[in-house]
Amino acid sequence: MMKMPLLAALPVALLACSGNGPGPDETGNTPPVTVTPGTPSPSPSASATPPATVVDGQPFGRTVIADFDAPWAMTFLPDRRMLVTEKDGRMLLVTADGQARQTVATVAVDSAGQGGLMDVVLAPDFAQSRRVYFTYSAAADGGKRVVLARGRLQEANGTAQLTGIETLWTATPAVTGDGHYSGRIAFSPDGQYLFLTAGDRQKFTPAQDPKATLGKVLRLTPDGQPAPGNPLAAQGFDPAVWSYGHRNLLGLAFDASGNLWEQEMGPKGGDEVNLILPGRNYGWPNASNGSHYDGRDIPDHRAGDGYEAPKVWWNPVISPGGLMIYSGSLFPQWRGAAFIGGLSSKALIRVDLNGTSAAKGDQWDMGARIREVEQGPDGAIYVLEDGGDSQGRLIKLTPA
Repeated sequence: MMKMPLLAALPVALLACSGNGPGPDETGNTPPVTVTPGTPSPSPSASATPPATVVDGQPFGRTVIADFDAPWAMTFLPDRRMLVTEKDGRMLLVTADGQARQTVATVAVDSAGQGGLMDVVLAPDFAQSRRVYFTYSAAADGGKRVVLARGRLQEANGTAQLTGIETLWTATPAVTGDGHYSGRIAFSPDGQYLFLTAGDRQKFTPAQDPKATLGKVLRLTPDGQPAPGNPLAAQGFDPAVWSYGHRNLLGLAFDASGNLWEQEMGPKGGDEVNLILPGRNYGWPNASNGSHYDGRDIPDHRAGDGYEAPKVWWNPVISPGGLMIYSGSLFPQWRGAAFIGGLSSKALIRVDLNGTSAAKGDQWDMGARIREVEQGPDGAIYVLEDGGDSQGRLIKLTPA
């Protein structure tokens, strides 16, 4: 797909303002982008970092770093500052201590339901290129869709701005509805390819449609083109498709061995952690360990059914949000484990990985919907609450 430069609007003053609340998470037009330079401003609590609090029976202390409206994702810069996306379309640059922030871009998103400004990931060569990749939901002819875009983070005189924003890829077809955009990004360990999740948009059958990119994991070049050698192109699939038969894929990460792990929301039951393999069909909507919301049965995954079964699944659901695979030193006992943010479960969930196998670990009550989980440069675990009734705090977890 040809890259298209996005339209920049006149600058407007922006600070952290009230955002749209989180959407329900299971209980051909070029989308315009407004790029606005931000000015540094203190966070709502510009005081010394408070001491960590410890919850009985949990192995970590919690320190609140910052508060947001309805955050969706975050990523760390090499200097330990953070980029944080807000559901309403703002991308914020936040200091490492959380006490100052500025808006580096405002994206014209369709934030109804589960839509908004979603994932944000640095290019593997960010130190040289300053490129930042992100996803968002946007209106288009025929409905709405998820969009992959990128820009360059430029800084001068204390002001940062995401410049040169361009659209790289858009999901097809655009469909009606406000759910299951997915939009998670992961670069391959060698930095050569960009993997992207596109949800089924609550339309079920597109996940099995070879011509649609909905309900799929895509493998793209960093410029947003279908990667050469994708396994299903010769069989008539969209040339970007890497795997298919997925529902709502809200986590994607590589482990230290180069295995690609993904988690997705099931229907009424059947949340999954999957090992993503090229060309495989993961079954949705023909197979699931959950059921339809109206009580109709869906055949469970079973040996020989032609579908790749999940490595771990949950019933009742956890409503998995972000996914991170830990490699730090603060929690050596968890090195190599996957961590999942739980939305309806209001939990942080650990899944122990062993090669290509996985097993459930601990599930810790966090008292709020957890949308995102990331590892910090200091080896701490950072979680973002979903916002709205869940406060939207960024919390740092360190050993108790």
